[in-house]
Amino acid sequence: MDPLRERANFAPTLADRAGDILRRYFRTPIGFDDKADSSPVTIADREAEAAMRDAIAGAFPGDGILGEEMGSERTDSRFVWVLDPIDGTKSFISGKPLFGTLIGVAEEGRPTFGIIDQPISRERWCGGRGQPTTLNGKPQKASAKTALGEAILYATTPYMFQGADHDPFERLAGRVKHPLFGADCYAYGLLASGFADIVCEADLKPYDYFGPAAVIENAGGIVTDWEGRPLTIRSDGRVLAAGNAALHRAALDVLAAR
Repeated sequence: MDPLRERANFAPTLADRAGDILRRYFRTPIGFDDKADSSPVTIADREAEAAMRDAIAGAFPGDGILGEEMGSERTDSRFVWVLDPIDGTKSFISGKPLFGTLIGVAEEGRPTFGIIDQPISRERWCGGRGQPTTLNGKPQKASAKTALGEAILYATTPYMFQGADHDPFERLAGRVKHPLFGADCYAYGLLASGFADIVCEADLKPYDYFGPAAVIENAGGIVTDWEGRPLTIRSDGRVLAAGNAALHRAALDVLAAR
């Protein structure tokens, strides 16, 4: 079997394991710690990532892993698993079911397969090279809208756009029909399903965008950095996703305007 297909077939097992843990802790009185960047982390984050890492080590011991909570190992391997056990921990600890587990498979440093899993609503987007994106097994197609003035845009929070990123994002938000906030990774799933049209974010890490990038691209969308370059593990954290090439180009032009 194709080695990427092997990993794509295995990846839902990781989401199942993480989901079982997250459902057990969701809306229970657990505490949280602040990491060095002031973002919160809970026992649920740590247990879910540990469970996924253990499963990967058993099935693909030579693969690399890059995880939000437990660091990296063997990232020079051909295949690297990119894991975010809870994308949206602030949503998780406040009881809002718009967080998700993100699983990405990088081959030679590029996103090639991804999962966005919402364990409370039990919605799971999967997609990768040679595997068109599905939501719970049903094929998905990104938006065909090409006019910025008709587009729905998501970002996790307006506060993520600091310094030189602030004005370009404000220009883009001012050009779309509806700029919306607060959906965390769920927004990328909505984009893959054609309900949102653009996601624009900054200050992300690879585990925030690797899974969503593969899901969106294999639903017909486009995901790059703000310069229009393909995303890699070394990208600068500024991400622009759109439902199609024409809308993506229009959004890029607004971000680049002076």
